[in-house]
Amino acid sequence: MSLINKEVGDFSVQAFHNDSFTTVTRSDIEGKWSVFFFYPADFTFVCPTELEDLNGLYDEFQKAGCEIYSVSTDTHFVHKAWHDASENIGSLRYPMLADPTHVLSRMFEVLIEDEGIAERGTFVVNPEGRIVAYEVNQGAIGRNAVELLRKVQACQFVAKHGDEVCPAKWVPGADTLHPGIDLVGKL
Repeated sequence: MSLINKEVGDFSVQAFHNDSFTTVTRSDIEGKWSVFFFYPADFTFVCPTELEDLNGLYDEFQKAGCEIYSVSTDTHFVHKAWHDASENIGSLRYPMLADPTHVLSRMFEVLIEDEGIAERGTFVVNPEGRIVAYEVNQGAIGRNAVELLRKVQACQFVAKHGDEVCPAKWVPGADTLHPGIDLVGKL
């Protein structure tokens, strides 16, 4: 069953952000674009490369009006310890959500029940709190922040221009398509 248009339910989780502990709730995502970026665990191998990649484009996500929320089933205390132990993780500028009770991992359907950790799931959530794009990768496969930013921008474009669609490799400013019978068999 697809998660497209699934509404993100109520939640309240602890997070580590800007050198402090904070609480992030459903109300924090309302009215803006969000990316929920699930990863298996802190102090691992592929995960820090992905989180660092996202951090490198964080300003671009912010310019697009999109907040990044990294999520693992670790506690906020473990997030802080990883932040303090790793120079790369120590530079992260977005919130690191803690999901030890698996409320978010279950809501987004990425929990590996037998292991108590999350798959590598990436979810773009619109300002109405609905999932508009997502991807789930097997644990050994890292993701690309450039492609994720492009997906966010395409989701935003389509939300604003409902009569146009974004073809493969579309980037802001590139040509879009106007679906219609005149395009059938011509592309």
